[in-house]
Amino acid sequence: MPIRLDFSPLRQTRWYEYAIRFLFGGSITVIAGLIADRFGPAVGGLFLAFPAIFPASVTLIAKHQRERKEAKGLHGGERGKQAAAVEAIGAAMGSIGLVLFALLAWILFQKAPAWATLMASTFVWLAASSLIWLLRKRRLRFKTLLH
Repeated sequence: MPIRLDFSPLRQTRWYEYAIRFLFGGSITVIAGLIADRFGPAVGGLFLAFPAIFPASVTLIAKHQRERKEAKGLHGGERGKQAAAVEAIGAAMGSIGLVLFALLAWILFQKAPAWATLMASTFVWLAASSLIWLLRKRRLRFKTLLH
C-alpha cells in the first residue's frame, strides 16, 4: 500500500468523535502527570509514551470502514477489523522508533546539548521507523510472490 494523503476521513468524522479523542488523550495525559507526581518523572514519562488517542482512533477507523461497506449493501465488519489492524501495525512500527528515540535521548541528554540530542534522537526515530516499514513492505511483497 503506497503512502498517500487522504483528507476524506476528515469529512466523515463527526464533532463528537473528535471530542472522544480529545477527552481520552487528555485523560491519559492527566493520569501520566499524576503518576509522575507520585512516582517521579522517569516513571510518569513511560506512561506519556502510551499512544493516548490510539484506542479511540482505531475504533473510529473500524466504525467508518464498516459504515462505508454497509452503505453499499455489504457486510463491513471484516473490513473494519482489517483497517483497524493495519492502523495498529503502523502504530507498533512507530512505537519501536519512539522507544529508540527515548533511549538515545536518555543517554545523550546528560552528555550533549538539548538541540543536538533532539536532532539525533529524531533522526534515529525516523530512520528506525522507516526501516521497519520498508522491511515489512518487502516481506509482504516476497510473501505474495510465494503464493
